[in-house]
Amino acid sequence: MFRLLALLVAALALGACSRPQVFHHEAFVFGTRVDVAVYGTDQAQADAAAAVVLREFDRLHRAYHAWEPSELTALNEAIARGEPATVSDELAAMLGDAQRIAATGDELFNPALGALVALWGFHTDTFVPRRPDPAALQALLAARPQMADLVIDGNRVESRNRAVQLDLGGYAKGYALDRAAAILRERGVNNALINIGGNVMALGDKGGQPWRIGIQHPRAPAPLATLPLYDGEAVGTSGDYQRYFELDGERYAHLLDPRSGQPAHDTQSLTILVTPRPAAGTLSDAPSKPAYLAGGAWRDYLRRYGIEHALRVGEDGRIEVTRALRARLQFPAPLEVTVID
Repeated sequence: MFRLLALLVAALALGACSRPQVFHHEAFVFGTRVDVAVYGTDQAQADAAAAVVLREFDRLHRAYHAWEPSELTALNEAIARGEPATVSDELAAMLGDAQRIAATGDELFNPALGALVALWGFHTDTFVPRRPDPAALQALLAARPQMADLVIDGNRVESRNRAVQLDLGGYAKGYALDRAAAILRERGVNNALINIGGNVMALGDKGGQPWRIGIQHPRAPAPLATLPLYDGEAVGTSGDYQRYFELDGERYAHLLDPRSGQPAHDTQSLTILVTPRPAAGTLSDAPSKPAYLAGGAWRDYLRRYGIEHALRVGEDGRIEVTRALRARLQFPAPLEVTVID
């Protein structure tokens, strides 16, 4: 009788272990919380694959940090001296891709403006509420650093403009999503949700149902809306509610307009969904910046990148959403929403 009972308990335990569930793996990287959620029955496989992903995130964070010693800061130092630099294959490819994305968006996405980010005090994890020195700001605007100033020849990178200082903060999280997806698939994980501080990518599904995520309300600690996310889709949001400070009653966010050198104020948040395609993660990150900065012209900029699913919350709180994304959204409370094509 005891033997039969022991076998029954073992069978029940085995059945419990094989029941599909979500295994969460969290860390703090890129200055934000990241979560790799793997759906399946094999916790050992999930843990091992997620650990590789988190190590890769840490590697990317250290290699391309904008103000702590890294390969990127070494390149910035060479540019400031007016010298060429030899960079890794990965960084050369990232810079070439960022250069193309910048050109498509009229240089509103401008990773060459690291010096401007530093002037506003955002090259730190704790912000001091202060405006930049007006003379320094005007000098930098007059120098007009942009990605088009870079000359990339294989692994050799130089700049025609010494004012270029690279900051890949608006690109790296999206790139990291693509790297994570590739690593998980290589390790046999086909159902997962990767979240890097609100930049999200889905692999497969969760027990035959799509992953479901929330779009953060820019002025409330709650989701503005929720939507299903399908295999290979990625979502990214540019908003003024995460990295910002307030001074004299005005909000100053880290999303800086290269034309004025000032934080943009026309938009509270802009969310884009990228349907499955190569580099979907990267495209969910960088292209949201020019659309965010473009104000009322946001839709035109997203069309340039082939992005049809988007939601914008304007400065006045009005919500605009493309018809393609509206069909996917669920709002927890009745809201006035303008649907556009």
